[in-house]
Amino acid sequence: MILVLKRDASDEEKSRIRAALYEKGCVVRELDTAGQSVIGAIGRGDLDPKHLTAMAGVSEVIPINGKFKLVSRQWHPHDSQVKVGPIAIGGHRVAIIAGPCAVESAAQALTIAREVKRYGAAIFRGGAYKPRTSPYSFQGLEEEGLKILARVREETGLPVVTEITSPGQAELMRQYVDMVQVGARNMQNYELLKCVGRLGMPVLLKRGLASTIEEWLMSTEYILAEGNDNVVLCERGIRTYEPYTRNTLDLSAIPVLKKLTHLPVVVDPSHATGIREKVAPMARAAVAAGADGLMVEVHHDPDHALSDGPQSLYPEQFGQLIRDIYVIAPVVGKQLDFDYLEKAGRNGKSTDAAPAMVAYLGEPGSFSHMACRQYLGDDVKMAPQPAFRSIFEAVRCGDAHYGVVPLENALTGSIHENYDLLLEYDLNIVGELYLRIIHHLIAAKETPLDQVTHVLASEPAINQCRQFLDRYPRWQITHMNSTTSAVGRLKQIDQPGYAAIGSRDAADIYGMSVIASGIETNPRNYTRFVIIGKTPLTERPKTKSSIVFSTVNQPGALIEVMKVFAENRINLVKLESRPIHGKPWQYMFYADVEADIEADPYREALAHIAAKTDFLKILGGY
Repeated sequence: MILVLKRDASDEEKSRIRAALYEKGCVVRELDTAGQSVIGAIGRGDLDPKHLTAMAGVSEVIPINGKFKLVSRQWHPHDSQVKVGPIAIGGHRVAIIAGPCAVESAAQALTIAREVKRYGAAIFRGGAYKPRTSPYSFQGLEEEGLKILARVREETGLPVVTEITSPGQAELMRQYVDMVQVGARNMQNYELLKCVGRLGMPVLLKRGLASTIEEWLMSTEYILAEGNDNVVLCERGIRTYEPYTRNTLDLSAIPVLKKLTHLPVVVDPSHATGIREKVAPMARAAVAAGADGLMVEVHHDPDHALSDGPQSLYPEQFGQLIRDIYVIAPVVGKQLDFDYLEKAGRNGKSTDAAPAMVAYLGEPGSFSHMACRQYLGDDVKMAPQPAFRSIFEAVRCGDAHYGVVPLENALTGSIHENYDLLLEYDLNIVGELYLRIIHHLIAAKETPLDQVTHVLASEPAINQCRQFLDRYPRWQITHMNSTTSAVGRLKQIDQPGYAAIGSRDAADIYGMSVIASGIETNPRNYTRFVIIGKTPLTERPKTKSSIVFSTVNQPGALIEVMKVFAENRINLVKLESRPIHGKPWQYMFYADVEADIEADPYREALAHIAAKTDFLKILGGY
């Protein structure tokens, strides 16, 4: 049952309700949904809704339908995130788990860990206890393998996950690793499920060899019923009549789970296919289907691996896969962050160990807020600002350590004000992010589209959704400052017929519903955001630089600068001119290049550029 409490329910009334539920042997959890206090109760006996409704402080009692309760969205409407060390699985960033099937030696594990970390993995996997089909196959190094995993974490910073096969291993797991995996063969080992539930550590629960989704979720319920909500579901393929691949990867399980449960979902394409060349295509498809992460087997010498060598990627193949995922993820509103581990390892902190403050434009639920969360995570403190200049000023004076600002949109072009501010302020670009801008029509719950009469929207949103809005010429459009303020105003008006254009995050924040999804005219609607600051966010090698320069006012001056880029094989990915204030018909040129322009290999080229320009400023390398 879900007990919706009255808004004026006293603490004493809440305590009496909880006590009564505990007395009946219920699992009790307190929730907060859109500011409404809620108590969830799962009873091992019969609960009388009439009796619960009559209790002081209770406004409404809603039965939880279905066999699984704690894992359902009815119990927990919003997506959950599971923390594994500093890494969060779920949310806006794709978490990559990678490593060998089995830990074979310290040298092997450390070699692979350094490789997968270099390419962007955030969590290291490796089996210490290996349940194998044959009793004569390699069974793992057991506790020695766990000690090696702990050493991997110590030397690389990667959190580690390994499989638990017996309740007797629980204390060893607590001692050496960050997350335990319950394998496919143990998905319905209920005593083991209860054990990991009581263990309290993050759990990766793999789907059974031929289990239905309902059976899988009921196994998950065992873990949550013991008080452990930190469960990640892992689709690893199921056994079917098709013999060509090791298993059949059930990609349809991802959207099904996303609808049924609030728990994160990752996909293991290695065990699903069992064939190295099939791993990358299935991994790409899994992210496109909405997976929160991937679990990929990688080995530096798979021909001599003691377990599952034929399905293990070489490190270089893994690196290429990660680059592919980086491109695919924004299409589904996620981000693959090559620097995730390094940023998370700093725990979102500035150099003085205080929580980092990040400035962005607008309010929670805005696209700038989404960009901030995708790039820096939810651990940082976020400071909304009323104007772009306020962001630069906050970073300049130290009120914020970093700022997130949009530079250009794929449809409407550059945001010139921010280019001018980059020139004016002595701050550096330390990172960038491409965010897909998806607009939704938002209204009160159960509002039919044909009953909408008024729409609140910002000017950019109106322009980007013009084709959709033109279908409804009778709608009255009211201009707002931003998409978030439009949704906030909609909540305040609280009248039938009103709707707003905004993000799904804004709809969730204000407790509203999406009544029409993806209403932007062009689906290739991306905004490039940059992160500005005084110090770098990570120590990872830089692959891109932004510069601004001006040339002498004579024929061929710009071509001479372009020749330097061409002769030094430096790829120019953007070049844009901006008028110089106070100097009519003279221009600054903003350029992005695919190189760390200040690194040693390019110092001579940079000197030649400086010699051929009147003014040169490095805006940042990232």
